[in-house]
Amino acid sequence: MRTVYHIAVLFLSADLASSCQQREKATTTTTATSATPMSQTPITTTGTIEKLDDALDQIIKPGAQIEILAKGFTWSEGPLWLPRENKLIFSDIPPNTIYQWTEKAGLSLYVKPSGYTSTTPRGGEVGSNGLILDREGRLVLCQHGDRRMARMDAPLNAPAPNYVTIADRYEGKRFNSPNDAVYKSNGDLYFTDPPYGLEKNMEDPAKELPHQGVYRVTPNGEVHLLTQELSRPNGLAFSPDEKTLYVANSDPERAIWMAYDVQPDGSIANGRVFFDATAMLQKETGSPDGLKVSKAGILFATGPGGVLIFSPEGKHLGTIKTGQATANCTFNPDQSVLYLTAHMYLMRVKLK
Repeated sequence: MRTVYHIAVLFLSADLASSCQQREKATTTTTATSATPMSQTPITTTGTIEKLDDALDQIIKPGAQIEILAKGFTWSEGPLWLPRENKLIFSDIPPNTIYQWTEKAGLSLYVKPSGYTSTTPRGGEVGSNGLILDREGRLVLCQHGDRRMARMDAPLNAPAPNYVTIADRYEGKRFNSPNDAVYKSNGDLYFTDPPYGLEKNMEDPAKELPHQGVYRVTPNGEVHLLTQELSRPNGLAFSPDEKTLYVANSDPERAIWMAYDVQPDGSIANGRVFFDATAMLQKETGSPDGLKVSKAGILFATGPGGVLIFSPEGKHLGTIKTGQATANCTFNPDQSVLYLTAHMYLMRVKLK
């Protein structure tokens, strides 16, 4: 079944470069954005929601719309809901900034700099990317420019650009540019390390590691390489029972999501392709990027066309088609809303 049940109100160009290609051509400035970020008043709608299976009706209410909440960003990423503050924060990577958005106040600056704290000017994707909370409710950032996993040393309700390193090296060599991360309930931190934050990506002379890895950091700071088989590891998430780790690979030559069995010691095994979207890139914008898994085990994975929605068995149920290369997504606390970062936009879709 293939049904589109929302027609676009605001049409956006779908012929943008893929998210991977946009990263390879990252802006060379760390201070300017393509437009002045602003809240949308009133909120506008865009895109379509494509249903491929009737099961989607139990996830997204028929007639739901893709709402644009704010726009004017360079490359929006890493959305994270802060439950106690009742707000959303997200990265705008090239300008080295994290913004905040609330239903009442709209958009405003949260903290800057977010991912590159040196005073030496440099280009590329320097800011923070993925944002998560640790078990103590503190903000943890994937910092491209500083090439590390770091924790903000300030309260969430009084943010400040003070950061403490969690991990920045593997076997004495600096990471490429940590991209996305997730915590396991035991406190282990899992993250991916593609080259997108390096100014010249794979050809950057500052690149110290020969691979693009997926790593685990234990609460006592030990760093373990879990796999180096993926060319561009990106978004990652656990299944609800934490027995499976899903990892996106944002390589246009192998645009896939992998699934791994999580072993008792925290390592991963039995890697297999969960879904292969390589052929979809011939017609759709965006490579596999960030992903989240609902309490019911449904995967919301940004990729070709927008946000692809998968059953736990890997069946493609439908796509939230944003018309943009879509970077990442997150839920509000009760998972009734999915927030999206898509190129220069912040969006949301209300779930069932």
